[in-house]
Amino acid sequence: MEESKPLRVGMVGYAFMGAAHSHAWRTAPRFFDLPLSPQLAAVAGRDPGRVAAAAAKLGWESTETDWRRLVERDDIDLIDICTPGNTHAEIAIAALEAGKHVLCEKPLANSVAEAERMTAAADSAAARGVYSMCGFSYRRTPALSLAKRLVDEGALGKLRHVRAQYLQDWLSDEDVPLTWRLDRTKSGSGSLGDIGAHVIDAAQWITGQDIAGVSALLETFVKERPVGGDFVGLGGHGSGGERGEVTVDDAAIFSARFDGGSGTAGAIGVFEATRFALGRKNAMRLELNGSKASLAFDFEDMNSLWFYDAADEPNAGFRKIQVTEPEHPYTGHWWPVGHGLGYEHAFTHQVVDLVEAIAAGKQPTPSFADALQVQRVLDAVETSAADESRWTKVEGA
Repeated sequence: MEESKPLRVGMVGYAFMGAAHSHAWRTAPRFFDLPLSPQLAAVAGRDPGRVAAAAAKLGWESTETDWRRLVERDDIDLIDICTPGNTHAEIAIAALEAGKHVLCEKPLANSVAEAERMTAAADSAAARGVYSMCGFSYRRTPALSLAKRLVDEGALGKLRHVRAQYLQDWLSDEDVPLTWRLDRTKSGSGSLGDIGAHVIDAAQWITGQDIAGVSALLETFVKERPVGGDFVGLGGHGSGGERGEVTVDDAAIFSARFDGGSGTAGAIGVFEATRFALGRKNAMRLELNGSKASLAFDFEDMNSLWFYDAADEPNAGFRKIQVTEPEHPYTGHWWPVGHGLGYEHAFTHQVVDLVEAIAAGKQPTPSFADALQVQRVLDAVETSAADESRWTKVEGA
């Protein structure tokens, strides 16, 4: 078998998302037959010691202490951006202009203006055969991909309701220390952009409808947190003494109207994102109700999709689909039936789809334009919440 052409990857950032992406780049070609062969060429980080340790642990061949060097290097084909949102626009635009493909973590940017500039750069680059994708990894969860398939096939009929939640609890302790995720200048927003963006994207992608307007409420429960302490995972344990201001939302709730297309009204939706739901560790949930059927998903039971078919009355009820069959999305490349997948597999599937699109000369999805639509919803939510929850149209709707 002829060896495939290499796709040499340079990654910026090496923490939580950097580790997930590194695992995906290493694993994808070992379980999927890819048209290009990913190579972990270089990882960039500001601290020489830490980035060297990360490279050794995560499998990268070399290091840089300035992301600009990655963009300049001739032996890099793709830039993978795993840094806070305030850096996304500068890195992505520079990489695209230098002829590098780009994978950028979500949300795409910290503002609509930045996202628009990134999308314009992506469109210009695509015309030259240089592609970009935003990392909404939950799209690659097999159960959600199956949900998308069912909706596209018309199994639910006319969509009426969308309920979307993303519930975590890692900030419930008031002494969890300040991190960059609690600093608006770096993260752009709090639970809204960090986890709410995921359910916004998933809902729009699965339904095939864009959110056209919202009425929103944002809340910050803990206004100040310790500036130091033991940082563990996303949070940790703060030390006594100095506390700093939290400048992002802790929770976001909004109602939404979807655009049904062709000028018709679409489904109505209710969205919630919080990092204060005690007992909920990563409850990314979605339920759709249509005229013929309903489906429901909870990431804390990620290998299952629940489906209700009204045609089964009077003996109808939600039935559990174990999404581990070979014909289900992605799963045939992994383990025997019934042997479930985990969080990391969505990132591997993301790499597979990106590599296949690049090799085929096709635009990967979600594109920067798709991510811009999510950014516009985030902006409308913040605008509504700042104006007494007034109904606010999403830009471009």
